[in-house]
Amino acid sequence: MSVAVILVAAGKGERLGAGTPKALVRVAGTTLLEHAISRAIGTKDLAQLVITATAGYLEQFLSLATPHIPSGIDLVVLEGGETRQQSIALALGRVDKSAEVILVHDAARAFTPTEVFDRVVAEVSASGFGVVPVVAVHDTVKRASGEEVLETVDRSELRAAQTPQGFPAQLLRDAYSSVTEEHTDDASLVQAFGHRVLSVAGDRMAMKVTTADDLILASHLVGGEQRTGIGTDTHRFSEEADKPLYLGTILWDGERGLDGHSDGDALSHAIVDALLSAAGLGDIGSNFGVDRPEFTGANGKVFLEETLVKLHSHGFSVINVSAQIIGNRPKVAPMRALVEQALTAIIHAPVTISATTTDGLGFLGNTEGVAVVASALIQQAKK
Repeated sequence: MSVAVILVAAGKGERLGAGTPKALVRVAGTTLLEHAISRAIGTKDLAQLVITATAGYLEQFLSLATPHIPSGIDLVVLEGGETRQQSIALALGRVDKSAEVILVHDAARAFTPTEVFDRVVAEVSASGFGVVPVVAVHDTVKRASGEEVLETVDRSELRAAQTPQGFPAQLLRDAYSSVTEEHTDDASLVQAFGHRVLSVAGDRMAMKVTTADDLILASHLVGGEQRTGIGTDTHRFSEEADKPLYLGTILWDGERGLDGHSDGDALSHAIVDALLSAAGLGDIGSNFGVDRPEFTGANGKVFLEETLVKLHSHGFSVINVSAQIIGNRPKVAPMRALVEQALTAIIHAPVTISATTTDGLGFLGNTEGVAVVASALIQQAKK
């Protein structure tokens, strides 16, 4: 029995708010894509894994996936479509014709145990029907219209559908070739094509990561030790009238720049110190000191990216970062959203920025410079 798995990973992850495609978000130091692959490749009789990647990220997906694929399993990575259904249709065109069973799995359900894959394959092989893993609905369910509750729905017959969903290969191809409407999952698409769908037991670990809250829950489920770190940095305003100001890797037009060995980005530097401190990897001086000429004038993004490489190599992922800018200038409010967005995209975790003054006290109160205090929460993968 030859099995192919289509891993749908082309989502942009906008509801997750991590500033990166969902499949590239890290949980316990590892991307959701890699978590999903590590569980899928254990499927019995697996011959091919076809991954749909977010547009523009094909090479990154391929580089992450390749080291996890054992010999004897064919790996295909292609750019997905605008919708989940379009992505699967494209992937079906790359599934080997010898495949007898096709499983369709969402990378957002990255922690689905391999046993669920095997249960689905076994039932497809035994029955010849489509098969979906499900779990019972334990909550009381209400049907509502706007704010008005209309009725309580009998939950005894309700099940929450999960993935992977499995099908005889030709049945799935035929169903997709005839589809004219969008469906929320492949089981409903095959049913619309006129075929029966059976169920097998799913698993609570097959939760779908959609929102930031889901990501936190996933971190608790699969992650190990959590650590916090604090970082500070202070720079004086430059006497060079034409020196630009960079804070949070972003140019602040019309503001005086800050002195420093690099670009004086006190915000990025404080975040670097917080991350390194949390991981026990020293500080910005010991890792990127003034004795390193390659960092002369470097943008804060360089330090942040190098720091993330160090953290990931030690199995750490970032849960969130918070920083406060202290000083009379620059005014933070007009730039806050832009800076938070830029830093979130670099760090792949939520970053929030606030600001305060010293009420006229000290060199900060005299508008001689800027100080930043940052805190970071990171997590190390379970060993």
